[in-house]
Order: sequence, then C-alpha cells, then structure tokens
Amino acid sequence: MADPLPLCYLNGRYQPLAEARVSPLDRAFLYADAVYEVMPVYGGRPFRFEAHRQRLTRSLAAIEMDDPHSETEWRDILGTLIGRNGGGDQYVYWQVTRGAQSGRNHAPLPQIARTVFAFCAPLPAVSADVLARGVACVTAQDTRWARCDIKSTALLANVLLRQQASQAGAAETILLRDGELTEASASAVHVVLGGQIITPPPSHQLLPGTTRGVVEELAARLGLAHRSAPVSEAQLRAADEIWLSAATREVQAVASLDGRAVGAGVPGPLWRRMYDGLQNYKRELAGTPW
Repeated sequence: MADPLPLCYLNGRYQPLAEARVSPLDRAFLYADAVYEVMPVYGGRPFRFEAHRQRLTRSLAAIEMDDPHSETEWRDILGTLIGRNGGGDQYVYWQVTRGAQSGRNHAPLPQIARTVFAFCAPLPAVSADVLARGVACVTAQDTRWARCDIKSTALLANVLLRQQASQAGAAETILLRDGELTEASASAVHVVLGGQIITPPPSHQLLPGTTRGVVEELAARLGLAHRSAPVSEAQLRAADEIWLSAATREVQAVASLDGRAVGAGVPGPLWRRMYDGLQNYKRELAGTPW
C-alpha cells in the first residue's frame, strides 16, 4: 500500500499527518471504542458518499453514540481534505472515537468530546495481471465477534485472518461460520452458480458493504440474475465464479480457492460484465455532484 497523503483532519483542524497527535487515553486506543469508514475517490469525486455516511451513522448508533457531524458538515470536512490532498484517485479513511477519558473505566459510557480523524491515501491500482488472472484465496473459520455489521476499529481477528492469506501467498481469506459463507477478512464475497449471482443475506455476521450494494444494483442494470441467500461451504467450493468486492478492491475475480481452481481457473464471463459495468458507471458519475 502507498504511503498516506500529507494532510489529515483531526478535531477541526487540517494539519500534516506526521504532526497529528491524540491522547493515549483515547478510548479507541484503550478499547477500540470507535467506528470508521473507507471511501474511494475517483477523479476527486467521492464514490457513494451518502451510503458510507449512513453506514457510519448506523455503526455509531449501534455502539450508543450520536454522529458528531451532520451530512453537510461531513461533506465539507471530507471534500476539503480530499481537495487539499490534490484530488485525483485516492481513498479517504475517517473514524469517530468515543474520545479521551481521564482514567480507564469500562462503563458507564462517558459523555465526553468525540475524537474525529480522517486521512487520505492513493487509491491502489488493480494490476493488469489481477484483471487477467484473478486472485488466489484461502478459507478459514470465521472467528470474529458477533456484531460484524458494525464497522468497528476492533479488527484484530480480521488482521489475523488476513495474515493467514498472506502466509499462504493468497490475496484474501474467505470466511465460513457453521458451514456457511459469511464474507472475507476485508471484503464481501459473491458466488456465481448456474448463471446466478448469490450473496449471503444481511445479518449481524457480516458487514453491509457499500461496494456489495453497487454490485447488486449493477446486476439489475446489466440484466444479471442476482439474489441474496445463504451460501453453503459446498456451494462455495462448487461455484462457477467467486468475486470479492470492497472499496479499495472494486470487484475482483477469485481464480483459486485453497489451491483448487474456481471454474476454469481464470476470471469468468459474468465477472467481466460486472467489472466493465462498474467502470462504465464510474465514468457516468465523473463530474456530477456527490
């Protein structure tokens, strides 16, 4: 991953990222008591801002916090930060923590000033090799906590699961819980069976992905059959195609799973239609209000 861009936002100030400081007593540092978002930016235009903002607000509500900013305020904060970092293709990370509390106490939840932080980084480019050949994935049991629908900064389980992929020379770890697909360590997962795209239904066990939502909308637009339904481990392993979707991945084809080819072992025809449809959709949005 490329180094972050030089300017960040912290509690009302735009400043050099290298100079930003937060209290060691911040509850995000002590408890991971915080939520976050990651949003791609194409040509200086945030992609699906409202979906990301709404998900942040939902995550905050789930941990008994109010959103400290209105939609208009978030637009101004993030738009200014993106512009000051040069626009173009990048992604913006932003998080809200419960704040810095004097001392350490699990409860009651303190009513203290929230910590709001955001930074930008270059958007990772998908290589020609990945587009042509797809990526390798491994599977693992889903060992994360029970509220994966909250986009919490408590990501240790995700980190360790992703490490399994790294150690196996793979791009991602696809997760199974009680014999069914949930998602991947940092991606949504879609499978193609019999010409139909199937994505596990929303639940507390997986994040309501914004890029997942784009895939579902584009499937309807492109005339591709899609449904939300449970996916068994057997169905996953028998899939004609498997896709990953995420803010910084877009939609990637999985060519192998646990060392075995998925379908023909190369990106499939429905993935190509979806990928091309997403690129066309991005071009349509270029220059439009966000």
